[in-house]
Amino acid sequence: MEGALTARDKVGVQDFVLLDAYTSESAFVDNLRKRFSKNLIYTYIGTLLVSVNPYQELGIYTMSQMELYQGVNFFERPPHVYAIADNAYRMMCSELNNHFILISGESGAGKTEASKKILQYFAVTCPMTESLQITRDRLLLSNPVLEAFGNAKTLRNDNSSRFGKYMDIQFDFKGIPVGGHIISYLIEKSRVVHQNQGERNFHIFYQLLEGGEEELLAYLGLERDPQLYKYLSQAQCAKESSINDKNNWKTVSNAFSVIDFTDKDLENLFGIIASVLHLGNIHFQEDDQGCATIPDTHEIKWIAKLLGTHPSVLLDALTHRKIKAKTDEVRTDLSVYARDAMAKAVYGRTFTWLVNKINSSLVNKDFTRQTVIGLLDIYGFEVFDENSFEQFCINYCNEKLQQLLIETTLKAEQAEYEAEGIEWEPIQYFNNKIICDLVEERHEGIISILDEECIRPGPATDLTFLEKLEEKVGKHAHFQTRKLVGPKDRKKIGWMEFRLLHYAGEVTYCTKGFLEKNIDLLYRHLKEVLCRSKNSILRECFLMAELENRRRPPTVGTQFKNSLSSLLGILISKAPSYIRCIKPNDGKEPSKFDDFLIRHQIKYLGLMEHLRVRRAGFAYRQKYEHFLQRTKIFIRFPRTLFATEDAFEFSKHQLVARIQATYRGCSGRRAYLKKRQAAIKLEAHWRGALARKEAKKRKWAVHVIRKFIKGFINRDKPLSPDDEEFVAFVRKNYILNLRYHIPKNVLDKSWLRPPGLLKDASDLLRKMCTRNLVRKYCRGLPVERSAQMQQKVVTSDMFRGKKDGYAESLNQPFANSRLKEEDINPKVLQVISSEKIQYGIPVIKYDRKGFKARQRQLILTQKAAYVVELAKIKQKIEYSAVKGISTSNLSDGLFIIHISPEDYRQKGDAILHCEHVFEAVTKLALMVKKENIVNVVQGSLQFYVSPVKEGTIVFSTGPEEQIYKDKNGQLTVVSVRMKS
Repeated sequence: MEGALTARDKVGVQDFVLLDAYTSESAFVDNLRKRFSKNLIYTYIGTLLVSVNPYQELGIYTMSQMELYQGVNFFERPPHVYAIADNAYRMMCSELNNHFILISGESGAGKTEASKKILQYFAVTCPMTESLQITRDRLLLSNPVLEAFGNAKTLRNDNSSRFGKYMDIQFDFKGIPVGGHIISYLIEKSRVVHQNQGERNFHIFYQLLEGGEEELLAYLGLERDPQLYKYLSQAQCAKESSINDKNNWKTVSNAFSVIDFTDKDLENLFGIIASVLHLGNIHFQEDDQGCATIPDTHEIKWIAKLLGTHPSVLLDALTHRKIKAKTDEVRTDLSVYARDAMAKAVYGRTFTWLVNKINSSLVNKDFTRQTVIGLLDIYGFEVFDENSFEQFCINYCNEKLQQLLIETTLKAEQAEYEAEGIEWEPIQYFNNKIICDLVEERHEGIISILDEECIRPGPATDLTFLEKLEEKVGKHAHFQTRKLVGPKDRKKIGWMEFRLLHYAGEVTYCTKGFLEKNIDLLYRHLKEVLCRSKNSILRECFLMAELENRRRPPTVGTQFKNSLSSLLGILISKAPSYIRCIKPNDGKEPSKFDDFLIRHQIKYLGLMEHLRVRRAGFAYRQKYEHFLQRTKIFIRFPRTLFATEDAFEFSKHQLVARIQATYRGCSGRRAYLKKRQAAIKLEAHWRGALARKEAKKRKWAVHVIRKFIKGFINRDKPLSPDDEEFVAFVRKNYILNLRYHIPKNVLDKSWLRPPGLLKDASDLLRKMCTRNLVRKYCRGLPVERSAQMQQKVVTSDMFRGKKDGYAESLNQPFANSRLKEEDINPKVLQVISSEKIQYGIPVIKYDRKGFKARQRQLILTQKAAYVVELAKIKQKIEYSAVKGISTSNLSDGLFIIHISPEDYRQKGDAILHCEHVFEAVTKLALMVKKENIVNVVQGSLQFYVSPVKEGTIVFSTGPEEQIYKDKNGQLTVVSVRMKS
């Protein structure tokens, strides 16, 4: 209980109706301050929402926040703009009637932002079809376009709406948004030609200059610097750091494409915007006759080009006016007034065309029954240091809307009490309602007098208008002028001013400019120029029918009064919801709460009066589903509600604990019995399942064993279905075992013995394995070793199985050479320096005649073989002259190089002996490069002692190796027979 009371003290109540001191403005402000300090910017007065602008992001507009408020009871969640939107939407869908949400407050209070949040809520939470996605996007993107053309920076607000906007969002019977319609009110045209110090013109001018492409600006004749244009620079605020015009231009450009503006539409639209800037730069001078002239026609040419008119016609229309008097036509001079009137008229009507263009893109072509939710974002009550015609119209509008609020609130209260059968004496007159009724009468009287002064013959001025007011309205209790007030208040009202008592307080208006702004005159000859423009937008805005109509057009005041009456007719036909926006300070600072400023807004927004209406009956209502399921309960005093709620909080824990204990005991017993029965049933089923599974497993095992026995019996017979599984098992088992017995290198000859039926497969696998090992071994050899192995292959081809000692030589690697470079005499090296030495080996050469042994070196180069004795080359044998190479089939190291007898340079065949006969013969054969060059002989061989004489070498075996010349003169070579 203490915690609940402390929380209320810290953050206040979320509905002002629950304030005890509901008649105290201080209590009202204090509650608002408490909530604002905790970033709780929303508070209710019944169903009316009070919103305080936080001037900072609070993170309360996320998707998750939208979901929290979707489809819930209005008071179920804390106050929020989403609650207002959702409540209006649900009531519309359930009751099939139309609603509107009125958003009001002074400039900078957050009206436009509240309107955007409501639109975004509908866009996200309402059901949507793919075909209607474009309509939703156009509804959302109409805001940045209208803000660009209708909003401006003022002293109070960087994005102040300078027009009133009412938007109808149309829904079909399913609650899907299918279209929309926008009505604009009283665009502040005077801002186009004049702004107060520190304010700016409409956003679109600065966005075009800052963000427009270079080609577009060149086409429009514009420069990027806004200081170059009088209509933008006169208030000394062309650049504003808090506004990003370049980014805003991108947003507006994207919106144009979605809303279906054509390239021609945009060309004409930007042409009009540029022409307004050029108009502001036109300078007038007086000639010798005192007539108005425009000496520099540079701007005239640009305007004529952009608006599609003739320069001379436009120039004449801006400097002279034609007045018809019976049959005569009189020309009079014009000046700056004509220029500014044209700029205001062109911009004002273009804004109306823009709204109509957006409406045409939002039009719903389905004519079945529809309901709508209207959004009214209207200027709030305005009180400045100097208040003019615009403030008079705006405050008149606020009076009417305040009157509507009070009437609908009183009516709704009365209807609810009657429905519940409660006697309640409705409050017939509140102070501000009386004032509203009187001010309505007085406002309309002032507008009528203003119209009379504008159209009456004779000179009419703002002063004569004020005198007429004193004459006609002077007796009204809420009207004062300097002449009518007592001596004490006389100094507070100027000679050109009058004061009105509004529901929000007194406002003093200056009549200077009232007549001019009310007439808003555009001379006929200027209208003719615009009607004949080639710009298609202007042709739609200025119709030729206007020239044919000689009747004076209605004044601005009359137009505004009629449009306001039409708006009220629209609102009265719909169920209302209200949002009152409050600005916490003038400096746009977060967390700053200005008591004086806020009290002023509370007063002119009529919040205290609205609270009194709600508290005149029962302050709190809640349906009985939430209170013992009975009919609706009414509580008159908040303290009764708080005491009831706190008592409930205190006792509910004891009640809940008792209920929980009883419930838990009962549910526990039920759960135990249920689990016990379930366990018994589960155990029975589980035991049965296990038994069936075991029986099935045994049956399967018997079947498999029987098949394997049969397969083993028939294993040597051709494959049949009976032994299929056995063979597959044997094959798989052998393969799996074989992976652990694969040879690790080429020399490993071991192999797992296969079963008989897999012998062929095993042989193939063994051959594949061997090849794989050989391939792996070969790929791992260095280049030099690989070359040697290739030479070994050649040796194998020549000597394998032919000559003894070959098998023993296999493990002896070949050398690149058996002679080092230092082993060869330098003189020999010098002689053969042009040839690269490929191989060298010490040899014993036997003379051809006496077979005497002599130490020599055999050197193989790229071109020839050289037999060298120390520093002398004894014999050069060119490879082309080599006829063959012979060696015996025994283990001796003798080989003979046969030389063609036709070579006259040679003395005969060379008989050589070396320790590495296989290596030397292989190297020589590879250098000769002739097929079957090596001949392995048995017994004996013939050789040429000289080109014309042959000799014989005999090969035999004996107990020891020896080479000698026998008694027959033959060379005998004896080798030791090697064991096989």
